[in-house]
Amino acid sequence: MQEPEAQNDGKPALADDEKTPALRLALIAGAGLAIVIIAWILYSHLSSRLGGSPSTLAEEQRAYFQHIVVSDTRMSAAENFLGHTVTYLDARITNTGTRTVSQVQLEMEFVDMLSQVVLRETTNPVNPQTPALKPGETRAFQISFEHMPIDWNQAPPRIRILRATF
Repeated sequence: MQEPEAQNDGKPALADDEKTPALRLALIAGAGLAIVIIAWILYSHLSSRLGGSPSTLAEEQRAYFQHIVVSDTRMSAAENFLGHTVTYLDARITNTGTRTVSQVQLEMEFVDMLSQVVLRETTNPVNPQTPALKPGETRAFQISFEHMPIDWNQAPPRIRILRATF
C-alpha cells in the first residue's frame, strides 16, 4: 500500500538543516524586538516618574519655577584624604510659593573668563531621598566636584531650574 504524497504546492520541501537558520534568524529578530519594546516601556515609565523632559512639563510646573529661589551660592575647596582638591558649592534653596515641592532638578554652568561654559552639571537638591520642600521653607545644600576645569573662573555657577514636581 502506498502512502499518499504530501501536497507541497509545487514547491520543494525544505530539509531540516535548511529550516534551522531561518528559525534562528526569526528568534533573534523577535528577541531584539522584545528588548526594544521593554526598553521603551522602562524609559517611558522612568520619564513619567521623574516628571518628563523639560519640554513636556506642564505649564503649571514651569510657572512655579519663579517660586523656587537658589541663593547664597559660595564656592570653597578642601583636600581629601588622598591629597586631591575637592571643590564645593554651598547654596540655599527656598520655596516662596504655596505648593509643596517633592523634586527639584537644577542645571549648573561653570564658565571661564570669557563667560564660555566649561562645565555643565545637574543636581537634585530636593529628591525622593530628601524631605519635600514645603511652602516658605529654606534648605541648605552642598554639591562636591572632584575635578574642575583648569580654565574655570572660580566663580559660583549660573543656576537654572530644569524640573520641579509637586
